[in-house]
Amino acid sequence: QVQLQESGPGLVKPSQTLSLTCTVSGGSITTTYYYWSWIRQSPGKGLEWMGAIAYDGSTDYNPSLKSHTSISRDTSKNQFSLQLSSVTPEDTAVYYCALSPGHLGDFGSWGQGTQVTVSS
Repeated sequence: QVQLQESGPGLVKPSQTLSLTCTVSGGSITTTYYYWSWIRQSPGKGLEWMGAIAYDGSTDYNPSLKSHTSISRDTSKNQFSLQLSSVTPEDTAVYYCALSPGHLGDFGSWGQGTQVTVSS
C-alpha cells in the first residue's frame, strides 16, 4: 500500500516561498499512470487542488495558482515537492499530498496533512 508523508516548515512569513516535500513509500513515483498531487484546505473552506506531477515528470496546475506554484520531483529519493511563492496569510492551510492511481482526480491515497501558517 502506498503511503505519503508531508514535511516542511509550519510557519512561513508573508512574501516568502512555502516549500513542502512529500515522501512516498510502498510505491514508486515513476509508476506508469500515477499522478501525484498537492491539495490544500484553508480554514472554513473546501479542498483546493493545487497541481500535480505525473509519472513521466509532466506537470499540471490549477490555473488560479499557476503563476506562483511549482511542483518538482526527486526520483532518487522517491519524493515530490511543492513551492508556492509570494505567500500571503490567505495561503494559510492544511496541505496534503495525494496519489491518483490511473486517473488524475481520483485520489486513492493521502498523506496526513501538514499545517502551514503564513504570518509575520
